[in-house]
Amino acid sequence: MSTPSLPRLQHIIASGLVAVVGIWIAWISYTQQPAEAFLFPRLISSVFVVLAIWTFIKALMGWTKVGHGLTVHEFANLLPGIVIALIYIFWAAKGLGFYTAGAICFFILLSLYDPAPHRELRTWIRRIIITAGYTAVMYGLFAMLLKVYTPREILF
Repeated sequence: MSTPSLPRLQHIIASGLVAVVGIWIAWISYTQQPAEAFLFPRLISSVFVVLAIWTFIKALMGWTKVGHGLTVHEFANLLPGIVIALIYIFWAAKGLGFYTAGAICFFILLSLYDPAPHRELRTWIRRIIITAGYTAVMYGLFAMLLKVYTPREILF
């Protein structure tokens, strides 16, 4: 058997990491109490695990078209978003509260990746309005429609 190409190897590693994270999240959702609070996360994480494992198997078997892979420049563009996501997952959601941390992280990501000029007040106002809309949708979805548990700490 030949050594996989770099793009295929990148796909195998990435899909494997996503599968491991998915399994970890599913395990947490099935072992935490109160069980009722984790009903929705169990459903979502179970579907996520099935899809992640399926993608990983496809990558291992070479059944996935992987394109050219990520260049160093493309990865460097993604890195700030990955760092913000990790901070959100491992500290901010629990430490600041789901909605507060979500709004802050969304605003930071929007500011990092929005190509609009950063020197114009109009673009900052637009980012604030978009962030407020995002937060309202998240609150409406999780708290009002699905009535699921979210991490609550400092603000809400």
